[in-house]
Amino acid sequence: MDSPTDSGGHRPRCPRCQRPLLHCLCPLIPRLSSRTQVLILQHPEEARHALNTARLAALGLERAELQVGERFPELTLSPGRYLLFPGEQAVPITELDSPCLSQLIVPDGTWRKARKLLHLNPALAALPRVALPEGCVSRYRLRKAPMPGALSTLEAIVLALNLLEGTERFNALLQPFEALIEGQIRAMGEETFQRNHNRPG
Repeated sequence: MDSPTDSGGHRPRCPRCQRPLLHCLCPLIPRLSSRTQVLILQHPEEARHALNTARLAALGLERAELQVGERFPELTLSPGRYLLFPGEQAVPITELDSPCLSQLIVPDGTWRKARKLLHLNPALAALPRVALPEGCVSRYRLRKAPMPGALSTLEAIVLALNLLEGTERFNALLQPFEALIEGQIRAMGEETFQRNHNRPG
């Protein structure tokens, strides 16, 4: 996990959100209840990333848990567990009878790392899958989407819970996310952002 200081060893960090204290996001992070449990399985390399949106989801949801690693031997197949991941056998989340889903498991990492988690954890790969609607547009302006419809982990969780529970109140989780993105843009400078991150195509 992130250390108490940044990579240069100078700026103290918030022990909760792991952001530099001057840019702490905790006042913006809500605490939301949900009918659905959320289990986020985070690749270790993603845990060290400055733009760690999975942590924001875990902090903002009362029934969310974040586990970091590559192997999760305690994970078992059980009724009500579904994997949020696309695939030929994935059921559109809008077509799922939501009461039958009690726990949503979300791998966190690049697509390559997420697939590696599935490869290393047969029980995870064997879970029934649900997929988000096509055509989603990410607000994650600092990373070019690897494919159409790709969302950050936080955005995917927000959309999934909104659809499963018939509400848009989980959009409150996007407030610290937006602040995180804006803070990174300010840090790099608007000109650099426009040149390197905001190009069409």
